[in-house]
Amino acid sequence: MARPLIALDADGVLLDFHRGYAGAWARAFGEHPEERDPLAYWPMDRWAVERLDDDKRAWFRRHFDEEFWATVPAIEGAVEACHRLHDAGHDLVCVSALDLAYESARLRNLRDHGFPIERVIATGHHEGARSPKADAIEALRPAAFVDDYLPYLRGMPADVHIALVLRAPNGSPNVGDELRIVHSVHDDLAGFARHWLTR
Repeated sequence: MARPLIALDADGVLLDFHRGYAGAWARAFGEHPEERDPLAYWPMDRWAVERLDDDKRAWFRRHFDEEFWATVPAIEGAVEACHRLHDAGHDLVCVSALDLAYESARLRNLRDHGFPIERVIATGHHEGARSPKADAIEALRPAAFVDDYLPYLRGMPADVHIALVLRAPNGSPNVGDELRIVHSVHDDLAGFARHWLTR
């Protein structure tokens, strides 16, 4: 019998994009930014960084390369939460709004941290009435899908448990009427794992 599947977002659920962003800034501009607001949802608000002109923005974006996507730090407690889910009989897959070119780098990143995840599905990124991840979740039909970005929970299959990790509250998009599409809300992946395994 197949093991039930749980689909997990990467940035904000498994991996600490905020710390990765600060590292990319240091690579690009030679100085690690100071922390401005540890409760900020968006990295440009968390770190005391300047607003970039077009040339500097293009230079910064070049540092979100293969090396970057292969070395994003893990969120504290996320590896352990995944092992609890895996040891309880679930297979795990990462569904990430990432460019396809970096799919293998993301998988390498997860494996290097010790996540029990053997597959990454990169869906690309776009805003709209339907999540760029919806087709992947439709095809996978996991028992649950965990993300930290409410707009990416739009259009999910009705029979999939939708879990939202709230993360940092300041400037968060995880507010409003769309919260009704969510089945459970958690502070982090460890909180989801506790909920899921004791429900």
